[in-house]
Amino acid sequence: METIIKGNWTKKRDAKRERLANVSSMMDRHFVHRDNIIPLLERVIQPYDRVVIEGNNQKQASFLSKALSQVSTESLHHLHIIMSSVSRPEHLDLFEKQIADRLDFSFSGPQSTRIAQMIEDEEINVGNIHTYIELYGRLFIELIPNIALVAADQADVNGNLYTGANTEETPTIVEATAFKNGIVIAQVNEIVEELPRVDIPSSWVDVIVQSDEPYQLEALFTRDPQHITEIQILMAMLSIRGVYEKHEVQSLNHGIGFNTAAIELLLPTYAQSLGLRGKICKHWAANPHPTLIPAIESGWIESIHSFGGEKGMEEYISARPDVFFVGSDGTMRSNRTLCQMAGQYAVDLFIGSTLQMDYVGNSSTVVRGRLAGFGGAPNMGHDPKGRRHSTKAWLDLQNEQEDLIRGRKLVVQMMETHQPGNRPVFVERLDAIKVAKEAKLDTPPVMIYADDVTHLVTEEGIAYLYKSDSPSERKQAIAAVAGVTELGMTSSVQEKRRLRDLGIVATSTDLNVDVTKANRSLLAAKSIEELVMWSDGLYQPPEKFRSYWT
Repeated sequence: METIIKGNWTKKRDAKRERLANVSSMMDRHFVHRDNIIPLLERVIQPYDRVVIEGNNQKQASFLSKALSQVSTESLHHLHIIMSSVSRPEHLDLFEKQIADRLDFSFSGPQSTRIAQMIEDEEINVGNIHTYIELYGRLFIELIPNIALVAADQADVNGNLYTGANTEETPTIVEATAFKNGIVIAQVNEIVEELPRVDIPSSWVDVIVQSDEPYQLEALFTRDPQHITEIQILMAMLSIRGVYEKHEVQSLNHGIGFNTAAIELLLPTYAQSLGLRGKICKHWAANPHPTLIPAIESGWIESIHSFGGEKGMEEYISARPDVFFVGSDGTMRSNRTLCQMAGQYAVDLFIGSTLQMDYVGNSSTVVRGRLAGFGGAPNMGHDPKGRRHSTKAWLDLQNEQEDLIRGRKLVVQMMETHQPGNRPVFVERLDAIKVAKEAKLDTPPVMIYADDVTHLVTEEGIAYLYKSDSPSERKQAIAAVAGVTELGMTSSVQEKRRLRDLGIVATSTDLNVDVTKANRSLLAAKSIEELVMWSDGLYQPPEKFRSYWT
């Protein structure tokens, strides 16, 4: 006879009601005054809770993270912090003050050096370094949050939230918390009678506080064209000719950096001269990079879905709803989770850079003394085996020896052979292997594995790694474009000729790229000021970028 379990199936719901009852005297419906936020956190959060803090690439729940770092350690300790991006000092203050002791995250850009030292000093116990989708997915499985601290532009008097152009990860972390009887606390810039649109309904939100200043928002994807170098322009020309044109890439994601900004600014000039408009770069999963403005204005781009917004691009986006995903209120709707999914499954090409690549093509942005993590690059920078729809670019990389036809995503690593300070990018052994041991991680934090990388672009040329038929040939192909590095010096003239004859390596000569034309005159815009001109004055660059021309 089967055992029937009888009991209370609403323990978590009851516990949530009890926690909220503890702070009811501080609240007016959904709302609490900012002066009461620290005591509210001390009462509503409990030791050992899993607390997810909104802290993605650009948008930070900065008022709430500051408040959490000021709570009493007698009230709160041993918290498990979950964040996509560890970006602010107080995120790590939580661990120095022993309010928290465990961390699961994806990226730590501005705090990468400090977090590496704190791990070495055993002040932080790292669960895992995740990709974005991986971290978001686990919030619905075994890392379900007890508390979510999020940020929004506005709340109305009924408690609904408006997140505007920077919705980003808010819906994902709120839903994971709210529908499993966790407590959602939102900071807002202002409280209004009526919202432009409702992004998060009030029934998903428990506590709202109007912060003393707007949440932190960074212009993370703005690249000033005046800093693009001639080497980066050359690599952009090689990429357009040897990757984009060759494979007829129409859907893509560009990683952050000056290399890809150069490609964007060569579309209306160099790529136009090749007759490629309408044949490449039509559909994008990308933040609204200002360097995309000339390509949009000259009719290259049909659609862009974005992970988040970009400071200064709001008016331009609102005026281009045919290109961006814009609501009836005139502001963009971004969604970090959905755009990561689009970048993983719906685009044909990912192109990005790295800090280190080993001799067979594994790469990582985790190096000694800097635990940066890698955010969404592993999501977009791999060949998703679950894909079933076909495109010309995807089918172009199929293995013709297989009876079951299956294409392959283009995963391109694009970098100069040396980092600033003349440090070679190519290393025999990734620092990530030693970092993993020091941080007691189960696996080395590799950003993109070698078997996923299909193309390598350097100033020396392109290695078509998907064509190599063995690890040794793959290493030889990388060496052929590794320049004057320890690895590059192992490649003989004869070996390079053999690889070129096989089509595994292509130089500028092979691709008919005139290196003498690789100069700044090719850029569609050579400064921030020219980007503003392209936008008809709609792009309003942040102050730190205006100092160059005003």
